[in-house]
Amino acid sequence: MRTLTIEPLSKEAFAPFGDVIETDGSDHFMINNGSTMRFHKLATVETAQPEDNAIISIFRADAQDMPLTVCMLERHPLGSQAFIPLLGNPFLIVVAPVGDEPVSGLVRAFVTNGRQGINYHRGVWHHPVLTIEKRDDFLVVDHHFRLRRWHRCFAADF
Repeated sequence: MRTLTIEPLSKEAFAPFGDVIETDGSDHFMINNGSTMRFHKLATVETAQPEDNAIISIFRADAQDMPLTVCMLERHPLGSQAFIPLLGNPFLIVVAPVGDEPVSGLVRAFVTNGRQGINYHRGVWHHPVLTIEKRDDFLVVDHHFRLRRWHRCFAADF
């Protein structure tokens, strides 16, 4: 019988086996008009075909001023995008159905209970992440690809 020694988890020690998903020491850049820090591509989701992969990132989002005027929706035409709250805080979701551009009368808003994550289907129009807390972290699974943005403002009462 062999006794295992428990080691502290680090990116270097775990590299032969997989990826450590953490923000400490990870590259990042600002997105969503400066309200979100993206810790980009912390891990790659492997699939049967090497060209068919997704990435795992952490978004650190700052709250927007409320009431919010929605001036942009975006969509990912080539794949879905999932947001999983890491700190257990509720967050807001603004969406519109798939189409060439969003229809204002079909835009909907939701609030999570803090334990719910969401996965936007391919092509669904959505607002970038909207945290209720001053700052919040989200695990994001997506494919890093081109977005299509929509710029038509309308007031949203939150």
